[in-house]
This record gives sequence, C-alpha cells and structure tokens, in this order.
Amino acid sequence: MKKLKLMFTIITLSLFFTDCSKGDSNDTIIDTNLDKPSISSNKSSLTFEDTMLTRSSIANSISISSKNLNSSINVSISNNFELSLDNITFQTSIILEPNKLKNVYVRFSPTELGNNTGNIKIENSQTSSTNITLSGSGVKLRFNYKTFNKQHLAFGSGNSQFSIQKFDLHNDLKNVESIKMYIQLECPSGGCNAWDVYSNIMVKDPGSSEWFEIGRYITPYGTDNKKLDRGFEIDVTDFKSQLKGNVELKSFIEVWGSDGWNLTVDFDYIIGDPDFTNYKVSRIIQYNGNSLQGVVYGEDESEFDLSKSIEIGENVQNAHIRTIITGWGHATPNDDNGRPCAEWCYRTHNIKINNINTFQHYMGPIGCGSNPISPQNGNWEPDRAGWCPGMEVPVRLNKFTNDISNSSFNFEYDFEKSLKKMKRVKPQQLDQMLPGYIPADEVYDIFRNSLAIGPTE
Repeated sequence: MKKLKLMFTIITLSLFFTDCSKGDSNDTIIDTNLDKPSISSNKSSLTFEDTMLTRSSIANSISISSKNLNSSINVSISNNFELSLDNITFQTSIILEPNKLKNVYVRFSPTELGNNTGNIKIENSQTSSTNITLSGSGVKLRFNYKTFNKQHLAFGSGNSQFSIQKFDLHNDLKNVESIKMYIQLECPSGGCNAWDVYSNIMVKDPGSSEWFEIGRYITPYGTDNKKLDRGFEIDVTDFKSQLKGNVELKSFIEVWGSDGWNLTVDFDYIIGDPDFTNYKVSRIIQYNGNSLQGVVYGEDESEFDLSKSIEIGENVQNAHIRTIITGWGHATPNDDNGRPCAEWCYRTHNIKINNINTFQHYMGPIGCGSNPISPQNGNWEPDRAGWCPGMEVPVRLNKFTNDISNSSFNFEYDFEKSLKKMKRVKPQQLDQMLPGYIPADEVYDIFRNSLAIGPTE
C-alpha cells in the first residue's frame, strides 16, 4: 500500500507598481476621513447568562471611543437591560463626553421568563448611530439551601451509614411553585466505595414524627457523580408541608466499608404560581429501611402488609400515589429469559383500587448503559429492573382522574407472581457480593439485630 503524503506549495505573490503618470512627483494624497466625526465600540453584541427574575446578572463591559466630535454622546438601552458608568448605579440612559475612551457596564435584569433581546444605541448628531445587540434568558426566582455538607457516610472504624441533622429551610411557601433536591457524592481521600449500594434521604414529619422517604438513589461503582453539574436531581414538591422552616433530615448510604462517600444535599425553592395552596402526604406502604427490608421476591408475601384501607378527607382537589421501588439481590433459579431475580428480572406490578387493576408499574430497563455517570468501576452497564447504578431512582406518580374527595377505597400493591420458586441468598453467598469487606454472617447479624443500619428511636 502506498503511503499518502501531503505536499504543500507556498506561493508568494509580489505586486509591483510603476508610476505611469506624468504629474508632479510632489503630489500628496489627502485622506478625507481623518477629520470625519466617528463613534465606535469594541463589541457588537453581548450575551448574558441565565438570570433569575427580579435579580440582575453580572455586568459585562464595553469600550466606547469617539473622535472629532464637538458635542456629547447619548447612550440608551432597551427594557430588561441597564447601563452604568461605575458598576454601582444602573439606569436606562447615560451621557458620555466626546473624544474620550470610556468603559460602560451593562447588565441583564429580566422581568419576564424566557429569551429576552435588547439593544444599546450610541448616538451623536454629527455621525450615524452605533448599535449593540443584547440577549439573555430570564428564569424563575429560586432560593437555595444547603443541608448535609460533605457528610462522610461509611461503615466501620467509627463511621456511620447514616446521619440525622436539623436544618433551617424556606419558611414562606405561599409562592413556592416547586422544590428540587440535589444530591452530590464525592470520594473521600482514600477513594469511593467499590459497590453500587442502596441510599436515600428522609424527612421527619413534624406532626406524626414519621419518616418519609423523599428520594432514593443508587451509588455508582467506585466513583462520584461530579459529571452532573449539581448531582442527582429529585422533585420533592409533594413534601412541601414537611420541608418548611426547621426540618429534620436523615441521610443513609448502605455502604459496607470505611471508605464510603462524602454527601452534600441542597434544595432549591422555585418561586412561581403553585398548583395548590396546601399539600399533604400520607404513608401507605414503606419497606425502605435498608435493601434487605423489602418484600422477598418469589416468596410468601403474607408477612408484608401490602393492602390498606385509605380515607380521603374533604376539599381534596387533586390526589396521586407516589411510588419508589427497587429490587436487590440475585434470587435463583433464573427467570425464563436467563436473568436472575429480583435485581435483574423485568416485571409488571399492579396497583389495585377496590380490587381493580388501576395503575401499572413496569419494572424494566431504563438505559443503564447511557448513564452520564460513566465509566464506573463495576458492572454498571447492564439494565436492572427499573433502576441503575449511579442514578436517582425513578419516582412513579399515578394520578387519580376522578374526584375522590371525601371518599374511601381499598388499596393493594400486587407483584407479578413468579412461576418458579425463588430461593433466598444464603449467608455464605454474601461473601461473593461483599468480597474484602466484613464476614457475611456479621452482615446477617447486623440486619437481624437492627444495628448500624439506622437510628434507634
């Protein structure tokens, strides 16, 4: 095979001019533009970062120069943008002295959502005007509150898998449209834990003292989630009534090593028009203290209370069921498609209302291989049943379309039945799941005695 070579030839073009005129050799050419009045700017356009309503962006600066003027320069700006000579006092118009170089500050102060455009007009009667185009996007006002800040969660060597703390959050909720929670994971100095593990954030209801799970996530294998600007994002608007004022939160990462993760959690309270004036949350079923506390797949479910009688009070305008569900472990024998349960086999769950299948949850693939937290240091790419390592767990919302105010009904969560008898993982099999950590029999003792998993009330 011939090798391809790139050959370059550089041609220098030289131009020579011969004076063919018979005029006087002392003739001079006069540039008529030298004394012509002019105004110029070092920029023709400015683009601003997204800016919250009622707030102002960081100011950008432009340089305006002029020459051969005998009167001042008028600089004006359109709505939602402002000018300043000192970057302190901003206004919609300013006057500049002629024939001087001047820095002018420009900022974006949106009053409406979405794309905003504007214009700076620089004018003087002696010359044509100069225009600078402006653009920026207005976004909803939000208040940010940081709670857990680089909280180290680990196991052994004096560490704990959980942390309970109180924080002061937003107190006035009447104009809060939504609440977003962001979960950031950082690796400790010795590196992150090697495994994908069950994790969640809970809030304590001030009235009942019950703990409500507001978000669940699965840690990535041996890495952080810094590839997401703000970490995992979960909408927690449903818990408005609990996330007000002084709030008690519980963070939990079921890690079995002294390395663990450093956890940071913050909340954005987004100002707008709320869908409803008041919010209320009631618990239906909650088996989420740890990964092994849930319903054992393929076995008798009679020991678990999966049915409830629910009463809805008066003046309820809207109601929905909020479900967070994950599987864990490798039950055998394998499913018909060769995938072991319950972490791996795809199933359809039904929510029965008055014994009628009303809502369905398909626990199937959600695209683990396209996870932005990649690569990870383990078996992160194969699809699980409705969740992925290194992702927040999907929240499944089922909205009632009929009026259920001042009513009652029977609720039942119905798992798709297994056609095969599944077997529990034996204690010694945990050694394969947790190599190099703690003995499997110790893990089982911990779960059996309810130690080191969560706080004792």
